[in-house]
Amino acid sequence: MRRKDRSLQRDALEAETSQRLAQIVAAAELSAKQVIDDAEAEGRRFLGRAEAEADRIVAERLALLVAAAEALAARVEAIGRESEQLLEQLKAIRVGLGEGASLDPGAVEPERGARPHLSAVAPVEAASEEAATQSGSEGEDRTPAGARLLATQMAVLGSSREEIDARLKKGFEIEDTGAIMDAILGPEE
Repeated sequence: MRRKDRSLQRDALEAETSQRLAQIVAAAELSAKQVIDDAEAEGRRFLGRAEAEADRIVAERLALLVAAAEALAARVEAIGRESEQLLEQLKAIRVGLGEGASLDPGAVEPERGARPHLSAVAPVEAASEEAATQSGSEGEDRTPAGARLLATQMAVLGSSREEIDARLKKGFEIEDTGAIMDAILGPEE
C-alpha cells in the first residue's frame, strides 16, 4: 500500500502544484493586464496633456500672429491714408504751379511733432526781382530760375539732397549748388 499511498500522495501533490501554478499564472496574467491597463491610461493622460500644451502653444502663436496681422493692416491703412493725402497735396501743388499761383506754406500741414523736411523760401516774384537787381553784381547768386524750380519740384517729390545736387550740376552746369539747396531744403545738418 505504500506504493498506492505514494502514488496518491504524488497525484495529490501534482494536482495541488498544478492548481497553484494555475493560480500563479492567473495572478501574473491579471497583474500584467493591470500593468498594461495602467500604462495605457498613463499614455492617454500624457498624450492628453501633450495635446493640451500643443493646443495652448498654437493658440498663443495664433493670437500673436493675428495681433501682428491686425497691426500691419492698421499700418497699411494709415500709410494708404497718408498716401492719399500726399497725392492730394501734390495735385494741389501741381495745379498751383501750373497756374502760376504761389504756394501757401500753411496749406500743407505736417504731422504734430514732426519736423518739416522743407523750409519756406521767398516767393518766385521776390526771387526774380532780387535776381534782376543783383545780375550786375560780381560774386552774387546768378542761378537760373529753372534750377530753383526743378530743385523745388524734386524736393516736393521726395528726392534726396544728393539726387537734386547731381541733377542741378548736370542739367544746369552749376558747380556750387549749396545756395539753392539751402534755400529750398534748409541748411544741411
